[in-house]
Amino acid sequence: MMQIIRHRHRHRHRIGTFTHRFRHSSATRKPPVLYTADTTDATATLQVLSWGRGASGQLGGGVEETRLYPSPVASLTVPKSSFALCQSPGRLPGPDKRAPLEVGLSCGLFHSALVADGALWIWGKGDGGRLGFGHENPLFVPTFNPHLDSLRSVALGGLHSVALTSSGEVFTWGYGGFGALGHSVYHRELFPRLVKATWEGPIKHIATSGTHTTAITEAGKLYIWGRDEGDGRLGLGPGRGPDHAGGNSNPSEVKELPYPIAAVSCGGFFTMALTEDGQLWNWGANSNYELGRGDKIGGWKPRPVPSLENVKIIQIASGGYHSLALTDDGKVLSWGHGGQGQLGHGCVQNQTIPAVIDALANEHIIYISCGGSSSAAVADSGKLYMWGNANDSQLGVPGLPPVQPFPVEVNFLMEDDGLGPYKVLSIAIGASHAMCLALRDS
Repeated sequence: MMQIIRHRHRHRHRIGTFTHRFRHSSATRKPPVLYTADTTDATATLQVLSWGRGASGQLGGGVEETRLYPSPVASLTVPKSSFALCQSPGRLPGPDKRAPLEVGLSCGLFHSALVADGALWIWGKGDGGRLGFGHENPLFVPTFNPHLDSLRSVALGGLHSVALTSSGEVFTWGYGGFGALGHSVYHRELFPRLVKATWEGPIKHIATSGTHTTAITEAGKLYIWGRDEGDGRLGLGPGRGPDHAGGNSNPSEVKELPYPIAAVSCGGFFTMALTEDGQLWNWGANSNYELGRGDKIGGWKPRPVPSLENVKIIQIASGGYHSLALTDDGKVLSWGHGGQGQLGHGCVQNQTIPAVIDALANEHIIYISCGGSSSAAVADSGKLYMWGNANDSQLGVPGLPPVQPFPVEVNFLMEDDGLGPYKVLSIAIGASHAMCLALRDS
């Protein structure tokens, strides 16, 4: 690993050093440029924007603050024609080959991360070692982590973090309670540590939640580990559940899935998986209709969602007690707990089976995300919509009530920067904050 790090491009080290200095300087607040493409082709600017409550530094702006609307955190200069989004938890891989440059975001409970060209930038609350720098201090601006390289994606949990490398290896770090790190031990890990498991072949997809984590092999086998206190979220069945204090620290195959799996999403107390042809299976807790089966009967055994058996799903997203699904024709369905308006149906009632969000019917949605009790969708036009819990300004629209039960468009302040309009590409939501990746192509 360190040999790989030593062979990184020189500009990456220069940018990392600059950001370290920036963290200790209050003389400037101009968001740093974290990546500049080495190309003679036409380039565009990608901006990372954040909003919501940032008492732990998770907004990346250098101070404790609440941002009422999206504000830039960092930017990247990218080749217009050869960049793509990193593989996202819950999202089926596209038909295209890997782009030369991949960029992705993730929000944890109170920390945030950016992957760009295989490098990890991470910031926010540091308790438990979740930032992976060998300490538990918070970081208030995006900071380059030199202990990982050649990343394909990152998934942030409650007090821990998970990363997938280009070679198909999984690294975890942070608080190890309930076995969420998959290292057969339950103490914290202050640096990224390789997960040594019995799976065959490389891993192609990862996802995590507050306390459980999943990985999918190239052959489509799903492995899972972490907390399971009788709700069945690990999907392992009798005699294959917790190995210590309500947790299972050894990655174990979910053998009851009859088809190869291509994507997975971890909810608060349940798990959802997509087959390669877009069929949704789920398992775990169901007291708030999280499984979308029309009843409250949960359990460990994976089953398809009855009303979606003839619907192709291309992305799934899980909140604490609710779920979203994106169909291949751009429609968004939601179900589960609706008490904070997170289902987007204009009310705070629970939804027992998946229902289309009518307020988004005139948009072709290409990306979805869930926080604990909030939700978001990105349209192919580049518009961003959010709904649900607005207590901490995490919906990015000033003046909303605490409960926002239907989607509202998030507007961006137009600055005289010559970069052109905002086209949102992806969105990530934490406990009290959110981030998006926006293309500024003038």
